[in-house]
Order: sequence, then C-alpha cells, then structure tokens
Amino acid sequence: MDSFGKKLRECREAKEFSQAELARQLGVHHSIIGKYERDEVKPSIEVVKKIAQVLDTTVGYLLGETKQQNVLKDPKMLKRIADIENLPAKDKECLLLTVDNFIKATKLSLL
Repeated sequence: MDSFGKKLRECREAKEFSQAELARQLGVHHSIIGKYERDEVKPSIEVVKKIAQVLDTTVGYLLGETKQQNVLKDPKMLKRIADIENLPAKDKECLLLTVDNFIKATKLSLL
C-alpha cells in the first residue's frame, strides 16, 4: 500500500503543483510539504482535509482507505449512498445483497 506521502506527491504532481504552490494554497511553509511527502511528518486531519480539497481528491484516498481517487466525489454516487442509507434496514440488506451478487457475477464473467 502506498504511503500518505507517496499519494500526496502523486496528487500534487497530477495537478502540476510545485511543493511551494501547494504550500501557498494551504498557508504553510513549503518545506513541510516535502516532509509530508517523505513521510517524515504526519499532518493533522484538518490539514489532510485541506490538502484533499486543494488537490481535488478525498481524505480516504490520501489515507489509503480507497484506491479510487474520486469515487466519493461523484455527486450521483453520493446521492445513491445517501438514499441507500435512508432505507429501512430490511430493504437496505436486500439491496446490498443484490449489488454484491451483481458485482460478484460481473467479476466472474471477466475471468
């Protein structure tokens, strides 16, 4: 699994930001960005939130919780998740079982 620093650097470079530019947007000294990228210093969760916002990614991606950089930034996906969360427990369970089976069948068909 990639470290926070590696993911930070990857996202920063994808946006074509220098360390100095990212630091300027975050309101920190540019040297701290290098320390984050080398995993010498761990930022606070508030700083990680700011970094995710500036780099147009998610906290989950930067922290290694997901491999997909933008999955939770898709408004349609977020709406679906919220709708599912608001279903009665029995309906939610049935829907998730259906989705799980569909994903499993799709993966098997790709083999």
